[in-house]
Amino acid sequence: MEARVNGTPNPDMITGIRHLYKAIHAGGVDQRLLSLVHLRTSQINGCSPCVFASVAAARKAGETDERLHHVAAWRETPFYTEEERAALALTEAATRLQDGAPGVTDEIWDAAAGHFGEEQLNAIILEIAMTNFFNRINRAIREQAGKTW
Repeated sequence: MEARVNGTPNPDMITGIRHLYKAIHAGGVDQRLLSLVHLRTSQINGCSPCVFASVAAARKAGETDERLHHVAAWRETPFYTEEERAALALTEAATRLQDGAPGVTDEIWDAAAGHFGEEQLNAIILEIAMTNFFNRINRAIREQAGKTW
């Protein structure tokens, strides 16, 4: 399947995106955890370029193949901390909004808030939102895995 768009993005759009990522990284969340959040969101949405990119970023940040291979089944494995589990539950609840899914319940929110401060929660939520944003763009334009941006 060929990509639908090959043009140069608007510079104002690039600047806005850079500011959002700057805010994410200022939130004090470990890059490995942000990569797991990005990976899980992209898996749910079936976005191959973002799955590819998040695995590469996670490896660069020191993540292990064992954990990367099991993030889709994080509930059934012993490889993740309670903090990571809370972030992954928040990721799934905020991403799976279709078909009457309950979204972020009080239980999910409270678990995440028990592990992360306000700035960290804001960073995680913004990472989830930005990943969903790019997942949808990539699906719409048929971006392919393996490209570097």
